[in-house]
Amino acid sequence: MRTGREDVQPFADRHQAGAVLAEHLDAYAGRGDIVVLALPRGGVPVGFEVARALGAPLDVFLVRKLGVPTHRELAMGAIASGGIRVLDDQLISSLGIPPEAVEATTREEERELERRESAYRDRPARSLEGRVVILVDDGLATGATMKAAVQAVRQRSPQKIVVAVPVGSHEACSELGDLADEVVCARIPPHFSAVGQWFVDFSQTTDREVRELLDRCAAGGRRPV
Repeated sequence: MRTGREDVQPFADRHQAGAVLAEHLDAYAGRGDIVVLALPRGGVPVGFEVARALGAPLDVFLVRKLGVPTHRELAMGAIASGGIRVLDDQLISSLGIPPEAVEATTREEERELERRESAYRDRPARSLEGRVVILVDDGLATGATMKAAVQAVRQRSPQKIVVAVPVGSHEACSELGDLADEVVCARIPPHFSAVGQWFVDFSQTTDREVRELLDRCAAGGRRPV
């Protein structure tokens, strides 16, 4: 696992976070076998800056967190493209979440995953076989969504999977090291409770922004100002 500073200063926004993260990935710049996959929606502005700095193509990889029914921000698992589902069995057991609630949440998130696939996908998904895949999100709290993404990408026979985030908890970044080939976390703050606390602007990324950034990256253009 490669990390940066245990910095206590938040990023201005996701674009600035992506620019900082890209500095930690400069060993991959200019290579022809790189694909940057961003987790929508918040990971896309970060991934855009990484892809632009490395001169690599950008695509999205769809993952949906499975939130605890009574506390939706708390992840009890995640689903990803390819029929992958990862569950935190220990958390589910400790909270006494019944199986039917887990299944209901899964069905709900599957519908949203399909909606986003339709909204963002106006070009074929890139082949990942034999490629170095850099999976990007705006941060890692529990790491549940990223774990699902890694497992789903692994099924597509990449050469290497690199998980890259601007900020994350020490626990999540360490756990991803057991699944990914490499983990790059630009900042691991000593006191971490939520990703949003490390951004001045953590406003929601819109579907329109996701599409615009994907189009601009495909055209080699600059991000909107």
